Amino acid sequence: MTTGLTKDAGWEIGVSRTLPLPPAVVWDFIASSAGVELWLGSGVRLPTAKGEAYETAEGVTGEIRSYRPGDRIRLTHGTSVVQVAVSASRSGAGEKAVLGFHQEHLADAQERERRRSHWQTVMAEVERALGVG
Repeated sequence: MTTGLTKDAGWEIGVSRTLPLPPAVVWDFIASSAGVELWLGSGVRLPTAKGEAYETAEGVTGEIRSYRPGDRIRLTHGTSVVQVAVSASRSGAGEKAVLGFHQEHLADAQERERRRSHWQTVMAEVERALGVG
């Protein structure tokens, strides 16, 4: 099977990073208005109840599939599905968080590469905002 192509979710991409911060700190930022603006788009009010809809300033619509505080957010984003997850790192000393962005049901390999670049940029912006990048 081709890298990034799955039987069930079609084309997908994931970007993750271990951050030298407690998971609660990373979650609080990712779920805040400023954090949501970085990964979902400007002007978005992120709902937290399953089935609630949102729309970005760019006109992309979607709905919440699941929202588990301190853990993960899963939502539709146009025709794709995005998941943002925060977990405790299992390696190294000190309290660290793993932040991951995952997007599935992408159109093709080219969209997968565009979304990889997008999520890498988002990750760098999150790191800068948290003072670790």
